[in-house]
Amino acid sequence: MRLIYVGNDFKYDTEAVMKLFLPAERFEFSYCESLDEAKQHFDGDCAMMVRTVGGEDTELSVEVQLGGRRQHEVCRFPKDFNDDSCKIELSKELYTCMSKLTGISSKWGVLTGVRPVKQVHKLTDAGCGKDEVFAKLRESFLVSEEKSRIAWETAVTQRPLLEETARRGRKSFGLYVSIPFCPTRCSYCSFISMSAQGSAIKKLIPPYIENLCDEIRYTGKIARELGLTADSVYFGGGTPTTLSAAQLTRIMTVLEESFDLSKIREYTIEAGRPDTVTAEKLSAIREKGCTRVSINPQTLNDEVLKTIGRSHSTELFYEAFRTAREAGFDTINTDIIAGLPSDTLESFRATIDGLIELSPENITVHTLSVKRSSNLNMEDGKSEVFDNPASEMVEYANEKLSAAGYRPYYLYRQKNMVDNLENIGWARPGHESVYNICIMEEVQTILAMGAVSSTKLLDTEDGRLERIFNYKYPQDYNNNFQLMLKRKDRIREFYAEKE
Repeated sequence: MRLIYVGNDFKYDTEAVMKLFLPAERFEFSYCESLDEAKQHFDGDCAMMVRTVGGEDTELSVEVQLGGRRQHEVCRFPKDFNDDSCKIELSKELYTCMSKLTGISSKWGVLTGVRPVKQVHKLTDAGCGKDEVFAKLRESFLVSEEKSRIAWETAVTQRPLLEETARRGRKSFGLYVSIPFCPTRCSYCSFISMSAQGSAIKKLIPPYIENLCDEIRYTGKIARELGLTADSVYFGGGTPTTLSAAQLTRIMTVLEESFDLSKIREYTIEAGRPDTVTAEKLSAIREKGCTRVSINPQTLNDEVLKTIGRSHSTELFYEAFRTAREAGFDTINTDIIAGLPSDTLESFRATIDGLIELSPENITVHTLSVKRSSNLNMEDGKSEVFDNPASEMVEYANEKLSAAGYRPYYLYRQKNMVDNLENIGWARPGHESVYNICIMEEVQTILAMGAVSSTKLLDTEDGRLERIFNYKYPQDYNNNFQLMLKRKDRIREFYAEKE
């Protein structure tokens, strides 16, 4: 399908709206100087977004042709209507056209960004109460009552933790350590992670650990010079527990030698794959200061696990969970995914009920996102994954988790999510992840180390966020390590600019 633009280049926003209705579609883009030129491209399935400024008015119009049917929307605003406002209004017109043509509606309306809770914080900071926030989300972005409520509740849970983060000041930061290896690759995964089964990858891991330890030391030296204070630690991946107990201990030892961890609020390691969890590894990371682990079943249905390429069973998940409890972890997260291939509403409900009975402190409910580079997106009939009861699954999860005493504490969205839904982290009071909140709401500097990670430097005065990217792939990380390491010198410059 072709998307045509006249007088604007709002590709990102309008393509995101189109994905709500045609999630498996690939789009072509045309940018035209005039309406006459645009009409030459208006053939077959297409959408034309036009901004015309003349006289005292800005006219915004959208025309869509789909399956031989047409729909047109137009509105006028003052001449000085800014770009951000134009994007929103054009998106709403496009949404209205597509909704009329397809009969589909989205509970998030045109709020297609990754961090919808930011809108709630922005409105409450401006003095809006709950009713006014709901009204503005509905009027400005067409957000439903249901999604406004979950965004509001998430913001309310976050508020005291964000206030404590602000009190810690501009020199506090979160620490992220990337271990981009997994035992196998899941069908839905698009992360830059590598299966550790092959001999070539096994040879890659030791030099990767050596370089990672050197990067930790280098970054720690910069942090000490600048007087920066660690607020949280998060080991992610991949699956960090793909490494051995000795390898994890080595990295964690270098980390505590390089950074002052005496004031951190939490220390998290993802032990996401139950088939990587052992008592030895959990005991080792617990001894080195880890306070939170994530052990992820994704589903409690063994047939679905086979379909998505997970090599563990439901019973192995339960065993890993018991092992974590025995190791002394009193904050355990479990991830599940709504909308997995071959999963049913009945099966998903059984997963939610089973986890509530198990009573982990955190339950994160993801919605399947069909990523471009995932194996699932390469398979024939991939569009079938969008035809499932994911919305009903998420609705059931929200209702049951809330009734069981869990509260939503972070929420984010991704491209190509089934039913245009969201990922929600639920926690029992007092067990919310500070790191997850801070990185999702972008309120704190993150110093990141390891392949595929990116350092995020936040200027708390004007909200400016600057990123320092590491190499994505472990091979490139190893081969270009010294060049990449020098990028970290930008941290000194960034803070020096504010002294």
